[in-house]
Amino acid sequence: MLIDGRDIAEFCRILREAGTKIVFTNGCFDILHAGHVRYLEKARSFGDVLVLGLNTDASVRENKGPTRPINHELDRAEVVGALKAVDYVVLFGEKTAETIIAQVKPDVYVKGGDYTLDTLPEAKIVQSYGGEVKFVNMVEGRSTTNIIKKIQAES
Repeated sequence: MLIDGRDIAEFCRILREAGTKIVFTNGCFDILHAGHVRYLEKARSFGDVLVLGLNTDASVRENKGPTRPINHELDRAEVVGALKAVDYVVLFGEKTAETIIAQVKPDVYVKGGDYTLDTLPEAKIVQSYGGEVKFVNMVEGRSTTNIIKKIQAES
């Protein structure tokens, strides 16, 4: 389910008041692959609901370059939102997820194992209100960048 970013803080406050443990992760999720699915399933296992912050097209371009994303933000939201591990999707347009995390205030924030507490700008916000940061190992050989390179090489 796609939640409007203007409503996410109140929505999550209601979930928290009901005793729901909120897990949050974020990313581009441009070309969905098995690594994404496994990552999201693991993230979801850390709580009761998984809220996925999805980069808008503009923020994907800012992070990944002018040729990305491949898929439009609403298409990406629909695909990732259809996964059983993902309960809610919210779009955000900033380079990092700091603003949306400050609104969601997840109990657990999950990122890929290619990050550390020192390299993750969002970690300080999560820790400031007592939230936990967890890292999930990446699935070897699975990446959107590699898929794009393979397609380009075969063209």
